[in-house]
Amino acid sequence: MVEWINSDTLVSYEEAAESMEARAEAIAAGEAEECIWLLEHPPLYTAGTSAKQEDLTDPDRFPVFATKRGGQYTYHGPGQRVVYVMLDLNKRGKDVRDFVKRLERWVILALEEFNITGHIRDGRVGVWVERPDKPLMLNGQVSEDKIAAIGIRLRKWVSFHGISINVEPDLDHFDGIVPCGITEFGVTSLVDLGLPVGMDEVDVALKRSFEIAFAPN
Repeated sequence: MVEWINSDTLVSYEEAAESMEARAEAIAAGEAEECIWLLEHPPLYTAGTSAKQEDLTDPDRFPVFATKRGGQYTYHGPGQRVVYVMLDLNKRGKDVRDFVKRLERWVILALEEFNITGHIRDGRVGVWVERPDKPLMLNGQVSEDKIAAIGIRLRKWVSFHGISINVEPDLDHFDGIVPCGITEFGVTSLVDLGLPVGMDEVDVALKRSFEIAFAPN
């Protein structure tokens, strides 16, 4: 059984980090069920284990938290659905690459419910959408924007941290960092793409697609 928790008010990063690490430890010890935690944070930046200081271009704009997840700098804030994923890979195959692919597929399946096609790109972490409404890139390819970020950590084969999907955040808030160290692409959201989608609808799509993405092989 996977417990789903939905926080209706903004959750501080400190509280979230402490809670999910404790839950992951309890899962590893066999004292708690697996858990998916849906929440929103107040505006903040997080630095993954590969973050470069020069990618924090406006360090005084929002609080900055060093994290234990993989990846580089990421923004979290109101209007963004953060999904903390505490799952036991001892029971799910102990295959990190497969687990990340399932997280990616989970996001893509949820986006499909809103007729959005998400893409995975080599060398670029996260989920991307093509933007034919924007000018072509210098290499002649269709422009792309990032709509979801992925960053996890494992301890005793239990995951924590997870994914974030931009529903209706203030996209200007991303300007204080180089998101995931990538400069040549932008950031978008469901609302920015012209979809008047609310957080509740995204949650329904996530719950519906979870069992498909994480079905046993």
